[in-house]
Amino acid sequence: MSNDDDFSDPLEARQVAEWLRHNPEFLREFSDLALSLVLPREEGRATSLASYQLDVLREKNHELNRRLHELFANAEANERLTVRTHQLTLALMRQTSAADSLRAMVASLGEDFAGDLVRVVLHRPVSGLEGVEWLQVIAEGDPSLEPFAEFLAEGEPLCGRLRPEKRERLFGERAADIHSAALLALDGRGLLAVGSTDANRFYPGMGTLFLRLMSEALVAALARFEAGDG
Repeated sequence: MSNDDDFSDPLEARQVAEWLRHNPEFLREFSDLALSLVLPREEGRATSLASYQLDVLREKNHELNRRLHELFANAEANERLTVRTHQLTLALMRQTSAADSLRAMVASLGEDFAGDLVRVVLHRPVSGLEGVEWLQVIAEGDPSLEPFAEFLAEGEPLCGRLRPEKRERLFGERAADIHSAALLALDGRGLLAVGSTDANRFYPGMGTLFLRLMSEALVAALARFEAGDG
């Protein structure tokens, strides 16, 4: 019984060998096949293929080590963010007013999360924060907030480089110093912006889970005091 997939026939084997001679780059593209080949133990030309197999294994081992170190680094970074986010949540829970909750949030974003400039925009004033530099009170629907309309409607954290009109609205005279930012929506209450002088600090596509958790923690903290207007 013949089998088209059986290369034990001498003629078939010679055809394969001849094809490989005319296509010497074949194993470069299919390195997994090179690793599965059984080589003769005696020395000769086969040793060059053995060296190639060793090089492929070393390269794969190097890539696996690189990925492993990357996973460890990401795990450590996530652990640090988890601890800081938890500490922020606890700090917000300890505050006794909306003003103190906002102060705690701004301080944490600047100190624990390395924000170069933090700005808060609220639709209603908060008692005890009159004249604070990092706070703007802008009524909902105000034309100056039109550039943020889509962001506020979606309510999802946004990271990247802001357009000039957004930077100027949020950071005023310091707008030129801010090259990337993270925006956090505050569930109908306004928004919070964390600016960085580093253009690569916040970028589109970066994970926003911790930013979402922080904004939700602040919203919950502010909700506790809204019945008494902070």
